[in-house]
Amino acid sequence: MFTGLVESLGRVVAVVPEPPGVRLVVAAPEIAADARLGDSICTSGCCLSVVQIENGRLHFQLGPETLARTTLGGRAAGAAVNLERSLRLSDRLGGHIVTGHVDGVGRLASRVQEGDWVTCRFSAPPALLGQMAAKGSVAVDGVSLTVVEATAEFFSVALIPHTLACTTLGGLAVGDAVNLETDLLFKYVARLVAARDQADGR
Repeated sequence: MFTGLVESLGRVVAVVPEPPGVRLVVAAPEIAADARLGDSICTSGCCLSVVQIENGRLHFQLGPETLARTTLGGRAAGAAVNLERSLRLSDRLGGHIVTGHVDGVGRLASRVQEGDWVTCRFSAPPALLGQMAAKGSVAVDGVSLTVVEATAEFFSVALIPHTLACTTLGGLAVGDAVNLETDLLFKYVARLVAARDQADGR
């Protein structure tokens, strides 16, 4: 589990083909300093296991499912990624509960500067938009955010200066793809309601 509070920015060093997947190598000296093999690291919203550590670099193996459902396979050398280590039971839950299991990919539809803040509007698959509500939570590339508005076609979030400066979201351009994870509690409630309705024959 994660909180959606990014600890540091990593930099992609290489994406090496390892059929049927790839090996993603990320320069992340702050995280690598005390990382261990097998540790789970949320990497731009996707929970990945550390398979090798060398000279401040973390190695991850991405399988076909990860490549199909996330943006990570399309990251090139030099690209930045958001990094967060897994949550300890003694930690404060400052963001919201994030599993690192990406639900789908969205795209930045518009970006509006409002003083030091930026309001971003994202398109997303209808099924994911149906799991969002104003004032609810969503993880965008692993960043815990509060939904400002949610419709059948888009959702929007407001990014504060700290988020813009300390995560990859500050560098997003219109058309860029992002990893999305909807709120876990919303999913369970929706599933419970659907099961109840099915049992009632609705």
